[in-house]
Amino acid sequence: MSVEENRALIQRFVDEAFNRGNLDVVDEIYAPVYVGHTAGLPEQTSGPQGVKEFVGLYHSAFLDLHTTIEDIVTEGDKVVYRWTAVGTHQGELLGVPPSSNRMEITGITIERIEGGKIVETWNNFDQLGMMRQIGAIPTPEQSES
Repeated sequence: MSVEENRALIQRFVDEAFNRGNLDVVDEIYAPVYVGHTAGLPEQTSGPQGVKEFVGLYHSAFLDLHTTIEDIVTEGDKVVYRWTAVGTHQGELLGVPPSSNRMEITGITIERIEGGKIVETWNNFDQLGMMRQIGAIPTPEQSES
């Protein structure tokens, strides 16, 4: 695939899965042998089903989740993008009950594409900031009180 096609594949995933909650698109975009590496998570994500569970986890917690790709760079079989996600904490997230707090986080993701499908991901995002914004972890100011 061309770098333009790889870029379009990533944009489609973000638009369809993260912004619209259409998890059916994952089967079209991710290879059966897919492996995802997310900093701070104890296990890798495996296969399209793992991607659906990962995206579903955040969609069930942030019903109005919206992700914007701020920058995107493609070279060869890799696509790197910097993104911002916003949403209101309306459902349980990793055992944290809904707080109705608004969160805004940033992250950087690297995707490797083979044969028109995503086969591997490296993902880093502000998990600490997200947990603080939803009230699961006190901010330094709150800890001093």
